[in-house]
Amino acid sequence: MISRAQVRMARAALGWSVRDLAKHAGLSANTVSRFANGFGAHLATLQQIQMVLEKAGIEFIPAEGGKGPGIRLSQEEAIAPGRRRR
Repeated sequence: MISRAQVRMARAALGWSVRDLAKHAGLSANTVSRFANGFGAHLATLQQIQMVLEKAGIEFIPAEGGKGPGIRLSQEEAIAPGRRRR
């Protein structure tokens, strides 16, 4: 399952705020914020967040070989809906 750190990294990679993620996932900003701040979330909520981020071009990398979990953009050139160009 995805971690809080991975969600933060994914939001940063996409240029999404908590509100942006909540909007795309069909969740309240409070729900996303509570998870980001260390509170638990229902499995269905985490699955919805993961699905939305994957559709936006995020690939989740599991922890392996003493290294922590991470993310990467699956398509560098693609700009996901709501993503801000820098």
